[in-house]
Amino acid sequence: MNYVEPIRDSTTVQDIADYLKEVHEKYYIMYMIGIYSGLRVSDILKLKVRDVRGKDKIRLREKKTGKEKLFPVNKKLSAALESYCFGKKDYEYIVPSARAVDKAVSREYAYKVIHEAGEQFGLDNLGTHTMRKTFGYHFYIQTKDIVLLMRIFNHHDESKTLRYIGIEQTTIDEAMLKFSYK
Repeated sequence: MNYVEPIRDSTTVQDIADYLKEVHEKYYIMYMIGIYSGLRVSDILKLKVRDVRGKDKIRLREKKTGKEKLFPVNKKLSAALESYCFGKKDYEYIVPSARAVDKAVSREYAYKVIHEAGEQFGLDNLGTHTMRKTFGYHFYIQTKDIVLLMRIFNHHDESKTLRYIGIEQTTIDEAMLKFSYK
């Protein structure tokens, strides 16, 4: 599996959202949930309309850790979910498969969608973890609260979290570009 990066430029974050909305609204909502919650794609794909419709908090059991997670839905995500869920049945998956009845798209297909969206904007290192990493990167930039971000991600090491969201590499890159013997 390739290493994927967060989307660091907030304009590009929005441009990709707009692009995915044009491709298909289900990919837009997948992306919005990812960038506003920090959930793993495996957890996003198992969500059904009943899990999100009209909710100010979403509760789920994380597939990877088995831990229960409860997270608030901010206004931007709430508005997107409300619009998306209108007219849908409670039992429908948020990101339904076009080929299989009563199934969500696969993680592999979700990767393809995000990767292709990145390529449209000159970013070739995007994948499904990009949504989670983008959330983490911008959350950290806005709050500078690594401990809170570690709790959101269920990480146990600050350096691991900083490396995961690309802060460590960004800091190295900036220092290297500023370096001079003069």
